[in-house]
Amino acid sequence: KHWEEHYALSLELFDLAAKCALTNGDIVSLKILSEQVIAYGRSYGDKLNVLYSTTCALAFSSKLPESIDKGLDILANLGIELRGCRSSMEACVQETKDLLSGYSDDEILNTERMTDPTKIMAMKFLGKLIGGMNQIMPASSPHVTQRIIQLSLLHGMSPVSPIGFAHLGSYTAKLGDISEGYHYVKLARSLVDKVGSRESAGGGICIGSP
Repeated sequence: KHWEEHYALSLELFDLAAKCALTNGDIVSLKILSEQVIAYGRSYGDKLNVLYSTTCALAFSSKLPESIDKGLDILANLGIELRGCRSSMEACVQETKDLLSGYSDDEILNTERMTDPTKIMAMKFLGKLIGGMNQIMPASSPHVTQRIIQLSLLHGMSPVSPIGFAHLGSYTAKLGDISEGYHYVKLARSLVDKVGSRESAGGGICIGSP
């Protein structure tokens, strides 16, 4: 009955409780809480927080393939399809660099913050996805990086944006251009100071550290 009479409060409390359960490693409670939100959530967007928590739980439980597959499904439901990407790392990195060629560093650093809640959650899923892909399917990671940067330029910077730029720097250096790779990593570190959060700043700093 509380879902009908106090929907917004119920959703917030269940989201927070699910996040606490994830932090405590209480997968059973997380499953119960998530099922409630999935059953009573009034929109797909209202379910994204618990879907993110369950995706993280799979990754933390050494079920990376399942976590990645679930993340890809959720992103597809949000209009971000990554399963059909076939281009090589070299081609994907070059496409991303071409996209950035029309922007100066100052323009990137002064891009407005992302405000669309659904886009912000999509970025969180992309940030989580790239970590898992780096471990078991690294050839697909550049496509996630590209999408993070595309969304950042189109819809504003989010706390996940620095992770995309840091990975781009890493790939660029891996392909032989150390100087340009370092440039993107420095840009990522500057973005952490501008738009980073406690939740995601560590990822950007870790990737961007020598």
